[in-house]
Amino acid sequence: MDLALDNAVDVFREHGFEGTSAEMLVRAMGIGRQSLYDTFGDKWQLYRDALRRYATVETHAHVIALRSRERALDGIRAMIDRVIDDAGNACLGVNSTCEFGASRPDLEEIKVAAGRVLHGAICERVREAQAQGDVSADLVPESVAAFLEASFSGIRIAARGGGDPAQLRMLGDLAMRALR
Repeated sequence: MDLALDNAVDVFREHGFEGTSAEMLVRAMGIGRQSLYDTFGDKWQLYRDALRRYATVETHAHVIALRSRERALDGIRAMIDRVIDDAGNACLGVNSTCEFGASRPDLEEIKVAAGRVLHGAICERVREAQAQGDVSADLVPESVAAFLEASFSGIRIAARGGGDPAQLRMLGDLAMRALR
């Protein structure tokens, strides 16, 4: 069932909720229409399940990149590089925010929970980088985390809008410079 859900994630990433039909989903998921409804309920429930899975997988991958280097600043760079390298693939989190804003509490609950995990992990690495002398000591870790999260959204939107790899890399470099 995870593979079917991952395939639904891919469709929603590319087309959004409104732009995705049940036919597109059953084709991508490799299941019949009745199986879709029996297993996932309606399209909205499937979308929430897809967003939850996407948020969990992406947050985990970000945290792994963040913790992948001995020096905290290098881990932050690895996380930024991961976002840049993957920015050509639509982000379901950013897209759901663009499509629904904060109007859907059930979606907000999913995004807030994932955001809390990522935010905490970034703050932890920022504090380590400050202790290592690599990030300015007068920066507030929570503000740095919020800035990086907003930068990630901006990088992903820039990519979705046709930004080339050099532009995306420049945005990541500017985010790193802001930490000094």
